[in-house]
Amino acid sequence: MSPSPDERDHRSAAVRALADREYRTAGDEYARAAWSGLAEPRPGESPFDPGEKGWVGTALGHFVVGTVAYRVAGLPDRATRRAVEGVAVARDLRPAFDHPVQRACLSEVVADFRAAGDLDGAADAYDEAATAYEDAASAIDDSHYWTTTPLFEGVATPIQQVARGGANGEIAVSWEELHGSDPDQPGAFLASRVRYKRGRFGSLVAAAVESSHLAAPRGTTEYDNRNHVCPNCGSTDVNWVADSVLCLRCSSPSEKRDANGS
Repeated sequence: MSPSPDERDHRSAAVRALADREYRTAGDEYARAAWSGLAEPRPGESPFDPGEKGWVGTALGHFVVGTVAYRVAGLPDRATRRAVEGVAVARDLRPAFDHPVQRACLSEVVADFRAAGDLDGAADAYDEAATAYEDAASAIDDSHYWTTTPLFEGVATPIQQVARGGANGEIAVSWEELHGSDPDQPGAFLASRVRYKRGRFGSLVAAAVESSHLAAPRGTTEYDNRNHVCPNCGSTDVNWVADSVLCLRCSSPSEKRDANGS
């Protein structure tokens, strides 16, 4: 099943706004995508009966990125309100999940909201999430399985997107970096996610705010594309994401070349 049309359309609008450096609009559209996804994570699905996959994680990820977009837009008060809202939503959803590792993931996103919105207590929240993962270890049969569910992927996506802005559009936070080296030790393997974020996410958000730039998420990419060129930086490396064709390097809209390659 795919996301609801409303969630997909608002995310696409948010990506277009990022490309145009309209960060307030991006924050608004990410919030609308999040609200749509929270209301109905998948057609006919309730957020309060999330099942094993946890599709609601995608909506929570939209909330986190929207919070960052507001800060980049110079709207710290709105970012604070969005982060406070996100913390409340994540806490409200936690009892709906059956598995302790999923509840630990929701503790992780609480910490992400605190870091993204520059709220007090982010470090302590990350420590609490790490402890929750370690406490859940005996109930985890397959660490890799959980990290590839929508809940965990949705919570991992924001730091990966924010990090792209300072890395020339490349993958600056890989899946391997976010996790421990031994999936057979599930508590430590998953706790590594939050310890990595504890040390990096706040500074990555601060760098995005300082540079007044939030990169678009990375989608399908191609280097040295013959059909597109970035009018902003001249790159021919392309990022297809949502319904946009963007420059892989600076997230500006990429223009189609004419038949002569110019």
